[in-house]
Amino acid sequence: MSAAGQPRARIRVVIAEDQVMVLDALAALLEMEGDIAVVARARDGKSALEAVLAEKPDVFITDIEMPGMSGLEVAAQLKGRLPVRVVIVTTFARTGYLRRALEAGAAGYLLKDRPARELADAVRRVHQGLRVIDPELAAEAWGEPDPLTGREREVLRLAADGMTSGAIGEALRLSEGTVRNYLSAAISKLGARNRVDAARIARGKGWL
Repeated sequence: MSAAGQPRARIRVVIAEDQVMVLDALAALLEMEGDIAVVARARDGKSALEAVLAEKPDVFITDIEMPGMSGLEVAAQLKGRLPVRVVIVTTFARTGYLRRALEAGAAGYLLKDRPARELADAVRRVHQGLRVIDPELAAEAWGEPDPLTGREREVLRLAADGMTSGAIGEALRLSEGTVRNYLSAAISKLGARNRVDAARIARGKGWL
């Protein structure tokens, strides 16, 4: 109860998760808490962004990999636009993803195999202005820095999707030679044999 004797406003939450069973389970878990209200659910990045912009929740919970836009991309889109606190809930126990999540403005990063009660606690803590990081990742989060620049990562991601250097150049408005230079730099930094190997290494580290 508030000082005036009125019930405190519940923490308003939007959840984004492309797996229906997981989405429903997360929503049901949080709805059991008397101080948390799930005001919208989304199964892809675009719908998640629209839901957050429309509902203006206190906390946005999202997975990383979703159709359309990743959770990290949605978080980056929201950064500076709304005072929403973002919590990433994912299976990816990779420090590269954690660093990218924090750079995108996320206030929390939890793994899906953590006890269920920790999610509601994380929602409350980030709503209070705190940061919540999975303890298994926190200690090693900054142990191995991401060597790729933003452009190298972008070019390597497209190359990993099967695009040729020429096609990547057209998509990013770069010359084919410039694309090759970026790919060469990425391959060298990662100690890879070729672009496919570089993409494999980068994804394994959570850098791509």
